[in-house]
Amino acid sequence: MFRLGLIVNPMAGIGGPVALKGSDGSDIVAEAQNRGAELRAPDRAIRALKVIYDGVESGNVALTTYPGPMGEEIAKQCGFLPQVIGDINPEQTTATDTESAATEMSAMGLDMILFVGGDGTARNICNSVPGDQPVLGIPAGVKMHSGVYAITPEIAGELVCQLVRRELVDIRPQEVRDIDEEAFRQGKVKARYYGDLLVPEEGQFMQHVKSGGREVESLVLEDIAATLIEDMEDDCLYIVGPGSTTKGLMDELALNSSLLGVDLIKNGELLALDVTATQIENAILEHNGVAKIIITPIGGQGHLLGRGNQQLTPAVIRQVGKDNLIVIATKTKITELNGRSLLVDSNDPQLDRALSGYIPVITGYRDQVLYPIG
Repeated sequence: MFRLGLIVNPMAGIGGPVALKGSDGSDIVAEAQNRGAELRAPDRAIRALKVIYDGVESGNVALTTYPGPMGEEIAKQCGFLPQVIGDINPEQTTATDTESAATEMSAMGLDMILFVGGDGTARNICNSVPGDQPVLGIPAGVKMHSGVYAITPEIAGELVCQLVRRELVDIRPQEVRDIDEEAFRQGKVKARYYGDLLVPEEGQFMQHVKSGGREVESLVLEDIAATLIEDMEDDCLYIVGPGSTTKGLMDELALNSSLLGVDLIKNGELLALDVTATQIENAILEHNGVAKIIITPIGGQGHLLGRGNQQLTPAVIRQVGKDNLIVIATKTKITELNGRSLLVDSNDPQLDRALSGYIPVITGYRDQVLYPIG
């Protein structure tokens, strides 16, 4: 019998689509809900648990979880009959609840603790379990710098299935990192190392720690920007994703940018800074669907969608279409992936599959490479 723990941070990632760049703190959660944000974490937990339920005999997994939205409801929805421990206020779960759950589960000697959240949740887990407790993260947050998450919920489920089937899966410590959200909202990335967690290490199933601190290749960014500007179509809405690579375009156009948000431009002029998913959808409709998205992968990880740019929701991506995705990256950024595919985790598995395949990546002036999206 494989003894599995499940901890869900139901509010993880709620601030992403509404451009809040995080979900830490009750005030941010309240603002996200005020902006009409919907919960992401429960659905992502369900996607992982369904893989586990369908992939192994349910009698081979003993699931322990916390009450209500922290795991009980999701586990039962997926067919499990979990052991429920702990006590919470289901109307308002907290970081303390996550830490209490992790402490209790590790004291029970569970084989693995599966948790759903972002870097803040990973910190809570790191604070609460001993170094020899295996854990695995299902990605649901906004800022995802840590190396303790599977690259999609389904792959998290598959990793658990491999463990239940007694297949040989290496486990090793990986870094937990988090950033100062308030500084992040002001365009400053201050990442900090908080510790290590013991996680499965299986091929390309786990996301890597985000790279940072490299010297900006200013000349290459200028060359990429020059190509983009020359190719820009009149009266087309351009949706510019976050990152220093895309900021090079905004700098070349002498436009303000939010750096870590999504901005809208047309005919070389700024229309809006740091927009939400709803604002993007409305802008596309106003432009009769004539729109393109300019994005860049996260350095070191290779995530193209689903990490730090959740404003680009599945609805937005479908409105624009794969053919109107413009991917830009320096060759250094591509080389650092060491042959790993670009990754998409849009929160819609069907769309993720549709986006897979080779895509042109602009890497310099009139220079591009074909690179796979996994």
